[in-house]
Parts: sequence; structure tokens; C-alpha cells
Amino acid sequence: MMEGSDLRLFVDETSLYNRIVLGNLLPGGVWDPLPHFLQTWLRNYIAGCLLYLVSGSIWCFYIYHLYRNVFLPKDSIPSRKSVLLQIYVAMKAMPWYSLLPTVSEYMIENGWTRCYPSINGVGWVTYPAYVAIYLAIAEFGIYWMHRELHDIKPLYKYLHATHHVYNKENTLSPFAGLAFHPVDGILQALPHVIALFIIPMHFRTHIILLFMEAIWTANIHDCINGKIWPVMGAAYHTIHHTTYRHNYGHYTIWMDWMFGTLRTPADDETKKM
Repeated sequence: MMEGSDLRLFVDETSLYNRIVLGNLLPGGVWDPLPHFLQTWLRNYIAGCLLYLVSGSIWCFYIYHLYRNVFLPKDSIPSRKSVLLQIYVAMKAMPWYSLLPTVSEYMIENGWTRCYPSINGVGWVTYPAYVAIYLAIAEFGIYWMHRELHDIKPLYKYLHATHHVYNKENTLSPFAGLAFHPVDGILQALPHVIALFIIPMHFRTHIILLFMEAIWTANIHDCINGKIWPVMGAAYHTIHHTTYRHNYGHYTIWMDWMFGTLRTPADDETKKM
């Protein structure tokens, strides 16, 4: 059981993050009177919006304008209408997405998880092993959550179908990465929180990895064929959007390989011939 002094470190750290984000973007009178939980939610909401909009804009400018027709053929570039719709869907969901890290931080601050505040507490040799196990648990959980969102028909119809209107290369973009029904988006990120109850995890690393989801989902929706095995690059995920039955994994292809749902870009080209 974690002692009160350690729990205080979590609260001090989240308070610091709140001050960094809110203190630099909003007048103190707007956010300072709010309870700590609401401050944390507001910080996560603002940080999430900025990360999504800024990273997506830079990404789209780079691949659609600065290097137009270099990474993607002209007929694979989405229309402005498609991109704006993706932004609209994601921004509607963002207040709800922000609840997940807020609730996870609340549970951590109250000592309900196996999070620890300092890497020195476990050692620099043990730390990467814990992170690797944490990522493996998250990968396993995201794979099965995603697969069940397809296999259980009501979940697909009422939740996941919102995301799968983007089913061709010219309807996908980095902004599609967070264009989900809010409950769908939360369910697919939930394994990151569940893992906190299974394996000891460094608090700051957990926060960084949770927010890195926004960057990673942008990456796998840009349709660019990255070839770094065994990474689940955009070429694999584009196949998922066109076939609906393959490549449910998130960071790697391991789970799809293990459970028989892998379809490689080479396989896809062969089947199209």
C-alpha cells in the first residue's frame, strides 16, 4: 500500500501540469477556483485539443501540400469536406475523451493503482521491463477491444460505425485518428488504464503514453506505407479500413499474427491482382 507522502507526490505532479497548461492559457480567475478534478479535466481537454489540432494540421500540411503527390497519389488525398467532418466528429468527442486520463489520474492520486511516482523507486533496470509489460498488456487489450467492436453487432452499429465511414484512402487523413463516437474512443484507450492495476507503472510515463495515442492514431490513418516491421503502420491500418476484418492491432502486428487476423500490404496487393 502506498503511503500518504507518495500519494502527495502524485497530486503535486498533476497540480504542476495544471498550472503549466492552464496558467499559461487562461486567466487565474477562470480555473484557480475550480476543484482539482475539474482543473485536471480542463487541462486534459485543452492539451488534447491542442495536440490533435496542431499535430494534425502540421501532418496534413506536410503530406498534402508541402510534399503533395510525393507520399500519396492525387486520387488518395481526402477532400477538405472529409477532413473538416473528421475534425468535427473528434472535437465533439474531445470533452469525453478527456475524462479518461482525468479519472485515471484521480485513481492514481488516491492510491488505487500500482503506479509509482519516481523511477528511482524501482530502478532504471526494472523500469523498462515494466514499461514493456505495460505496453504488451495495452496492445493485447486494444486488439481485443477493437475486434469486439467489430464482432458484436450492436457495438459496431451504434459505436464503431461512426469511425468506419472512412473506408477508402481518399476519406482517411491524420485527423481521422480521433474521429470516433466518444464511447468507442474511450473503450479503445481503456486498456492503458486497466494495465495500471496489473503492472507497476511510472506515472509520468503513463500520462505521456496516453497522450501519445493522439500522435500514433494520426500516424496510422495517413495511408503512407511505412515499412518498419513489426510496427502496425498506416499501410496495415488502411487495409483494416477497407476490409473491416483484418489488422485490429494498435502499435504492432503481433496480436493479429497470433490470432489469425493479419493481412499484410503484400497479401493485399496479391489479392487485388
